[in-house]
Amino acid sequence: MSFPAILAFEDGSVFQGEGFGKEKYDIGEIVFNTSMSGYQEIITDPSYKKQIITFTHPHIGNTGINNDDNESKKIHASGIVVRNYCEKPSNWRSSMTLNDFLIKNDVIGISKLDTRSITQLLREKGSLNCCIAALSKITRDEAIQHAKEFMGLKGMDLAKVVTTQNEYHWNEGTWPEFKRNEKSNSVIAYDFGIKKNILRLLSEQVGDVKVVNAETPFEEIIKLSPKGIFLSNGPGDPEPCDYAIKNITKFLKKKIPVFGICLGHQLLALAGGAKTYKMKFGHHGANHPVQDISTNEVFITSQNHGFAVDIDSLPKNIKVTHLSLFDNSLQGIEFNDAPAFSFQGHPEASPGPQEIKILFKKFKKMVAEHASS
Repeated sequence: MSFPAILAFEDGSVFQGEGFGKEKYDIGEIVFNTSMSGYQEIITDPSYKKQIITFTHPHIGNTGINNDDNESKKIHASGIVVRNYCEKPSNWRSSMTLNDFLIKNDVIGISKLDTRSITQLLREKGSLNCCIAALSKITRDEAIQHAKEFMGLKGMDLAKVVTTQNEYHWNEGTWPEFKRNEKSNSVIAYDFGIKKNILRLLSEQVGDVKVVNAETPFEEIIKLSPKGIFLSNGPGDPEPCDYAIKNITKFLKKKIPVFGICLGHQLLALAGGAKTYKMKFGHHGANHPVQDISTNEVFITSQNHGFAVDIDSLPKNIKVTHLSLFDNSLQGIEFNDAPAFSFQGHPEASPGPQEIKILFKKFKKMVAEHASS
């Protein structure tokens, strides 16, 4: 059942539509995502913690929700915004509707909005703080006030909020077979908000992976004689994650192979002495062209980040490997004096193109070389 709902912005803008999912209100930074498919993977990506997702694709919900495509155990986004919500999905893999999935996860959605206008607003003003609300729970003025009072993501450490509380092992491969890889090179994956398909591709290449809490100290990990360190994606501002930056600095000094993705990329850069900044509206979508500087090859990639590494702040021992062809922002780095590299986008896709997943093979080679040394 739908209900009257609004989207109230910190600048006073208000959009009214039909609510679905959980009848409640929530706040966060609102962003737009240009992906044409994969809404289930997107809303279960922990990188969207404290964010409200506006889908530019006009039809959301038409394939329902299945049992395989969740990227984490729950929805982390504060809410979702769509033009048209499909109440009756049609897909052989579907096990429930998006509406039921939102209710199960205590998340509100809103439809019947002009998502083009919202996207244009965000492109002009940048990502804004917002309140998504059922009008039965809050008034229009109260919603605007809540949006104004939200502190924003800058300075917010969310990695330690979404990280696993208990370490675990992962050796499940990719869909549809999910074939297990019983090999083991003692690779440690730091969970800053890790996605399941990242773990699947990682395991496919290196075998068993031990996933640990974001704040696990270097001293505990080094006792395991790791052959590689993986730094996952995740939400929030990288700069407050001083515990992670300190650990990574120590791994670099030990010359242990390090591979970072998204937030992990930013943390690796910070550990190397670079700086990060808050982007105007970030990169969120599955159609972002990225160029490999060494080969000039162009990859179409999946992206989800609101912070980026300042290319002008890179020290001399870090080289640029990839650049965005949308805005020339930094997409990849590699250290000259340590076996460490990272990528800003999501090479595992989910959703999106998979052509740059070759980076996992690069990490596999580095791990194998370190293991044999």
